[in-house]
Amino acid sequence: MATAPGRPARTRVPRAGACAPNAGGEGGRLPWRRRRPRGRSAAAAMSSERGPALPFLPGCAFRDPTKTSFHRSQTLGYKNGFAFSRLPTVGIGGERLYVNQLSQAELEELSNTRPTLTYGQARQAPPSGFIPAHVAFDKKILKFDAYFQEDVPLSTEEHYRVRQVGIYYYLEDDSICVIEPVVKNSGLPQGKLIRRHRVPKNDRGEHYHWKDLNRGMDITMYGRTYRIVDCDPFTQVFLESQGIELNPPEKMVFDPYTEMRRMPMRMYITPSDFDQLKQFLTYDKQVLRFYAMWDDTTSMFGENRPYIIHYYLADDTVEVREVHKHNDGRDPFPVLIKRQRLPKTFVEKKKTFPSCVLEISDQEVLEWYTAKDFAVGKSTTLLGRTFFIYDCDEFTRNFYRDKFGITDFQPVEIKEKPPEEVPQVIPPYNGYGFLEDSLQNCFSLFPKPPRKDIIKMLENDHKVLRYQVALESPNPEDRKRRFILSYFLSNDMISIYEPPVRNSGIIGGKYLGKTRVAKPGSTTDNATYYGPSDFIIGSTIEVFGHRFVITDADEYVLNYMESNAESFPAATLQSLRDHFRPRQVVEEAAKSDVPALGTSQQELDELIVRVREELKLHNYLNNSSIREAFLRCDKDDSGVLDKAKFFSLCNSLSVPTNAVLVNKLIDLCSCGEDKINYRDFLRAFPS
Repeated sequence: MATAPGRPARTRVPRAGACAPNAGGEGGRLPWRRRRPRGRSAAAAMSSERGPALPFLPGCAFRDPTKTSFHRSQTLGYKNGFAFSRLPTVGIGGERLYVNQLSQAELEELSNTRPTLTYGQARQAPPSGFIPAHVAFDKKILKFDAYFQEDVPLSTEEHYRVRQVGIYYYLEDDSICVIEPVVKNSGLPQGKLIRRHRVPKNDRGEHYHWKDLNRGMDITMYGRTYRIVDCDPFTQVFLESQGIELNPPEKMVFDPYTEMRRMPMRMYITPSDFDQLKQFLTYDKQVLRFYAMWDDTTSMFGENRPYIIHYYLADDTVEVREVHKHNDGRDPFPVLIKRQRLPKTFVEKKKTFPSCVLEISDQEVLEWYTAKDFAVGKSTTLLGRTFFIYDCDEFTRNFYRDKFGITDFQPVEIKEKPPEEVPQVIPPYNGYGFLEDSLQNCFSLFPKPPRKDIIKMLENDHKVLRYQVALESPNPEDRKRRFILSYFLSNDMISIYEPPVRNSGIIGGKYLGKTRVAKPGSTTDNATYYGPSDFIIGSTIEVFGHRFVITDADEYVLNYMESNAESFPAATLQSLRDHFRPRQVVEEAAKSDVPALGTSQQELDELIVRVREELKLHNYLNNSSIREAFLRCDKDDSGVLDKAKFFSLCNSLSVPTNAVLVNKLIDLCSCGEDKINYRDFLRAFPS
């Protein structure tokens, strides 16, 4: 039978009162009968039709006389050519049976089950009840009482030790742990000896099981053998219920040394030669005080440290206390040696005597320290430290005077040795940061920034001296490079900038940031830096391994040095005056309306040579076209052009008139305020 896609096939269930084909009667159906309400018997239906109902009691019920059909429903049928059996839905005579009707849950299950060759999938038998181990054996533990024995090699009182433990077996995961009850003042690390886990039984990977445990047996775990002597009642009942025959219990073995300690100590009362009670009552609260010094300078970082030695007359005990000073840098421990009797001479020890002991007994000491062993001006050794006693208090003097007749208590003057001066070695400058700033790290742990001249910074703020410098290099390309060196008067720093030149192949820009440049040969102890007096026209300066030649300067440099002539050398000032003399001559001639023919020809020739070197950097200039342009404009052939026309021609021909040397040449070629002799200017552009 085809079904719609995505919808499960539905199994057809026969209705009550219907039967399979060929079951009897025409069309396979029962003869027509009268239907009655569900849940009412035939007698109840007849009684309701005839009149009042009879009570449903024994003896009052009777068979329905109107029932004429007494056949039984068939339980066999055919469907799709296959025989199948089914439970009857109606009883004898067609009476409906409610026992074999399908419940709502079964109907829903049939509606969701795809049709098969049989009446649906076979139901699986419900699984048997399963309870996991962690639920069945939760908090069920087998407890065994056991002990183990260990040797005690370094003891004269005991040769072996017996330690009692409890072995706990957890049934939920077959894990075992061993716990030793904690005994107060036992001196042994007790508690959990083996943590809870599955303990390996052998090298084949097997683990201990509760079947391997029994009373009166030995069990070895991690190299230690435990003797199981008994178990608790729950463990006994559990093992017996599992069919294990338990061995008879054994007595717990106790530690012999512990039993000996529980016995009462024997007391010996012997007469004393010295009455200690009388000494205590006589010298109670009487203490001798000595001032001593411990010289520890022989050891590394050692020093002389003062101490106070107290000798208690009541019980002949000695105490050494430290003397702390303000900001001495030491932890405040008041007592160096606590109050105790100090041994002076020991008995010669035998070779069999253990070298490590906790306390010193009277049998090991031949002589103890007494009051007569301390004296002013003498040294005494207390527990390995040698103390020199240099003074005592007044009570101590009176006691020694009355007791021993000693009257010499002259205090010894203690002179502290001056500390050895360690020369301070300044490490070499590593080049990071400023020298003064880096030097502060050598003077203190928390360096302070060096002081700055605030007045100088305020007076010279925004005052900068600018120079034109050329790089001195064996490279021909670097010789043509020009730089602008700026000297900042507020903080004596120098910066170098390279103006970018078109098509030169060199990227211009900042060449050196603001920094102080030291002169060659200066050291960290006596560092000298470049100043304005060192910048002479034509001089060479070295900046971090690069040599620069000063070729030109601003007029502001000359004006500043002339206004502060007392602060600069005469040679520096004269070099700037000689450098700016041709320009001054031109300006004076312009003011007096005299042409600049008075300028010496030698100075003009020198300037033209320098301009030619400068113009070699500008490879894009065409000298022949420049000459033709100027000659074409001078129609009168007078050799003089107007300034405006002259500068317009220079701009159209890309002549660098903003260069310092070119501008100086233009000033020398000026003939008045608005005329320029271009013939001298063209000498800088050879054909």
